[in-house]
Amino acid sequence: MTLSVWERALGDRSSDLSPGLRAYFSLPPEGQLGHGTGIYEVAGSRHRWLRPVLAYLSWRRILFPEYERDVPFTVTNTPTADGALRARRTFSFAGVERVMVDEMRIVDGELHDFLGRRGGLEAALELSIDEGMLRLSSRRLWLHLGRARLPLPTLARIHLVEKSVDAGQRVDVRIVSPLLGEWFVYRGEFTYAVSS
Repeated sequence: MTLSVWERALGDRSSDLSPGLRAYFSLPPEGQLGHGTGIYEVAGSRHRWLRPVLAYLSWRRILFPEYERDVPFTVTNTPTADGALRARRTFSFAGVERVMVDEMRIVDGELHDFLGRRGGLEAALELSIDEGMLRLSSRRLWLHLGRARLPLPTLARIHLVEKSVDAGQRVDVRIVSPLLGEWFVYRGEFTYAVSS
């Protein structure tokens, strides 16, 4: 049986996930994709002075400069032939749609997330399971420029908590820095299904 990148990274700990999350993090059948739809209670950054940087990151499809409540959201998860998992997240803000893309891969036995166009930002991830919930934190970052892979200082950390709820799943993603505190967030609920 082929395992998803999440199952390979978690190993035996996969069985500690709630049944809903086990289904979400498993590999869709061949030829099928995972589709999620929901509303995020809040998405974006409240710090207006970060907008020029976030606008550039939006162009790279990593983050975005908007900040709103009750944001419609969709996600499509696509497994690749080499065992990676691509995700496309669309946030429908008032007047504009923003897209975030990433690809999860196993690197040296660990889960790494390659964010944005051409995977320009790489994050090594630590995973843990707490009462059926998945907790994820970035522990190291690299910038990809052409063939160069440049380590970045740890100026920010990505934190995610994902759990099953009655309506489907609840996700809470935050980016925090020692000086700024929490400066980017999206959280809310969505339903998820696998189809062709």
